[in-house]
Amino acid sequence: MERTFLKVHGSGNTFYLYEREQENEFDWVKLTKWLCQESNEGGADGLLLVLPSNVADAKMRVINADGSEASMCGNGLRCVARHVCEKLDKEAAVIETMKANLNVRREEPIYGSIPTYAVEISPISFQLDTLPMEYKNQTEISHQIINEFSNEIKYTAVSVPNPHLIGIVDQEYITINQHQLKLAQFLNGENEYCSDGINVSYAYPMKNDTIFVRTYERGVGFTNACGTAMTASALVAKIYGYVDNETVTVFNPGGFVKCKVIEKNGQYDLTLIGNATITAKYKIDISKNDFKWISRRRDR
Repeated sequence: MERTFLKVHGSGNTFYLYEREQENEFDWVKLTKWLCQESNEGGADGLLLVLPSNVADAKMRVINADGSEASMCGNGLRCVARHVCEKLDKEAAVIETMKANLNVRREEPIYGSIPTYAVEISPISFQLDTLPMEYKNQTEISHQIINEFSNEIKYTAVSVPNPHLIGIVDQEYITINQHQLKLAQFLNGENEYCSDGINVSYAYPMKNDTIFVRTYERGVGFTNACGTAMTASALVAKIYGYVDNETVTVFNPGGFVKCKVIEKNGQYDLTLIGNATITAKYKIDISKNDFKWISRRRDR
């Protein structure tokens, strides 16, 4: 059976995108692991499934490179938003995700003429049981030193809805990634704190409206960008006074995005704005869960 896949990226966070009517058409775990091998066209961070929805314009599922499924993916959602909006000839749409139905819309480009989309990031929770995470019977970890992790970095735990541990760091922790790598590998292995693993981001405040974020993403490892991590980092930086603008520029190894953090009566509205780029279209033969490349056409 010949099927068409798009290769897409948001801020260098790369995916294959596949739209289908049947949610259980293939073994998505096996297919994703095959697609994401670096030896296969450079690999990818995961597979974005675009499916029919009874409550929204479309449904998105996100399968990570290791076969695990993510609740949400901000960079992937931008790519799905472009695909759905262009297909339906709409400026805005609603996409069903695992935890929420999220608003998406086309935006004016933030750089050159690159297609740009804004996506809602929700729901937000600082309660540890939503991640889930456990630490000394606390209900939250809010900008505090955790000596078991570091005696100088202040961490905040938040789900958006993917689970994130955000550390506000000096530049040296960005230049050399060994501390972050060691902690992230520990928290994504067998440990007493995070039973399902957690995304670990180190955020370096650069200016009153700019931060740099590097993320170790569960199921992926160090990634060029993680949309929910960048948005969560902007939120933490805003709450604790490292930035003072509602719109935060967030640089990452794959480029940059804009994150809007708007507070309303103690609640926060989060929006992630960035590129939604198509790099190639592939034809793949899928037969009894065996996979073979047929053709590739690079997008201009």
